Amino acid sequence: MPRMSFAQLLVTQLRDLGVERIYGVVGDSLNPVVDAVRTTEGIDWVHVRNEEAGAFAAGAEARLTGKLAVCAGSCGPGNTHMIQGLYDAHRDGAPVLAIASHIPSAKIGTGFFQETHPEILFQECSHFCEMVNSGTHGTTMLHIAVQTAIAKSGVSVLVLPGDVADEEVDGALTKDLATDLGRVQPAAAPVGRLAELIDAADSVTLFTGAGVRDAREEVLELAERVKSPIGHAFGGKEFMQYDNPYDVGMSGLLGYGACYDAMHEADLVILLGTDFPYSEFLPGPDGKNPPKVVQIDAEASRLGRRVPLDLAIHGDVALTLQAVLPLLTSTKSHRFLHRMLKAHHKALTGVVSAYTKNVERMKPIHPEFVAATLDSLADDDAVFTVDTGMCNVWGARYITPNGKRRLFGSWHHGTMANALPQAIGASKAFPERQVISMSGDGGLGMLMGELLTVKLHDLNMKIVVFNNSSLGMVKLEMLVEGLPDYGTDHEQVDFAAIAKGVGIGSVRITDPKKLTKQLAEALATPGPMLIDVVTDPDALSMPPKISAQQIRGFATASTKIVLGGGVGKMLDMAATNLRNMPR
Repeated sequence: MPRMSFAQLLVTQLRDLGVERIYGVVGDSLNPVVDAVRTTEGIDWVHVRNEEAGAFAAGAEARLTGKLAVCAGSCGPGNTHMIQGLYDAHRDGAPVLAIASHIPSAKIGTGFFQETHPEILFQECSHFCEMVNSGTHGTTMLHIAVQTAIAKSGVSVLVLPGDVADEEVDGALTKDLATDLGRVQPAAAPVGRLAELIDAADSVTLFTGAGVRDAREEVLELAERVKSPIGHAFGGKEFMQYDNPYDVGMSGLLGYGACYDAMHEADLVILLGTDFPYSEFLPGPDGKNPPKVVQIDAEASRLGRRVPLDLAIHGDVALTLQAVLPLLTSTKSHRFLHRMLKAHHKALTGVVSAYTKNVERMKPIHPEFVAATLDSLADDDAVFTVDTGMCNVWGARYITPNGKRRLFGSWHHGTMANALPQAIGASKAFPERQVISMSGDGGLGMLMGELLTVKLHDLNMKIVVFNNSSLGMVKLEMLVEGLPDYGTDHEQVDFAAIAKGVGIGSVRITDPKKLTKQLAEALATPGPMLIDVVTDPDALSMPPKISAQQIRGFATASTKIVLGGGVGKMLDMAATNLRNMPR
């Protein structure tokens, strides 16, 4: 092959491996890579306003497509900006390659202008992080970086000094990568032990996470066989909540329904594809007659790190359940499942009656009303990105999954400002699909410059701003700790006017009676649109009667009402499930 610069080889290789774009900000030692993109057909440079946003966008693209996505940062500040989004992508298992350009190699270690040590900086948020020492060395490092990101579903970082990017190389291009990954078959012995535990238990609860994405039918079949309630973490919501006759809701800080009770009152709890971090919500060894706990996960390092296990199974969830189902012999009563479905319906009914009465006439607009209306108007295959904070509550409670919609946020890193840049990546990957950013005013304010990115690329996305002039989740955290909510409330901002100044279509909604019409019109408008909805900052006032012990840490199911801003269509499903249960 003809000699070319390593930067040209890098870009050509990425293009040939299916990468369609690189997100970043041009400048400094990154210039050779950017120029290589300019001269290479089939791959684009997506200019963002902050490298952090570029990393978020790449992470969102990778999560939606399952393919490698790429972002880049220039030396020094470009890299330190990028790290936030890389932490998010890495912790959520998105295969992302970050190109971290570096100062000239001869200057490394001299305290040169903009010098950092990216090979150290990115260690904690990547599976692979190495510096390219020469163009020839770079061909091998590129292959390893890409294969590692794909194989381990996380971030790889290639640290590239600008002078090395300019070096001419004859290195051979990678011919193939292992992109169609195999699945982990569980060992026979633990599967047999699982069958014994299930047969011996009078009551079983299944708790699901994002790892059940390809195991939905197997989970439902097991629930039918053992008459088990199914709960979920936020990561499992989009895969398990819809059309689920065994659904008992979600556990955790944003939880609702009977999931908590179902896990703590069962004889056996099976954790399926979840690395749920809040151990205080999981059944532990304390208490009277604690349930036995089994965990199944394709990543063995996650097994047992949240709660002690009676059985740990390393295996793909679908393959494990396929193996255990033929081994089951006992017949279960409907009694436990029926009781949990009844408790779930009662919990949802109480929440709805407490928080959604007459909301269509209340000013400022209740955010619950906005979320419920958005859910009813959005496309069946819409992609929702959700800001950390109260938007997480609205996403958890109101966005109804159906097997075609996607819903995600910063589930593990929990950073503000994720929704807008993630929507940029989603919109780039699927330009014809409806993409909706559910942004809090705090999150939007933090990376508001990315509105310029949306305008520059004329992205077909809708930015719905829940504008309550408050950091609502932080306020709630302060209140439940008995602290005054200091520094959480701010002056009202007209984000619609800002969007108009940027050149983006916008609407500001203040009248609940006009919400449905104005929101429908905005969602139907082609191209980018910012929908600024002025919402009630006091929608989540504390209930008058709740114990200090319940408040501290949200450690019991009853405190879920604190965050109980309604549950939308889930109440209808709960009622249907209850009616359909055999008596």
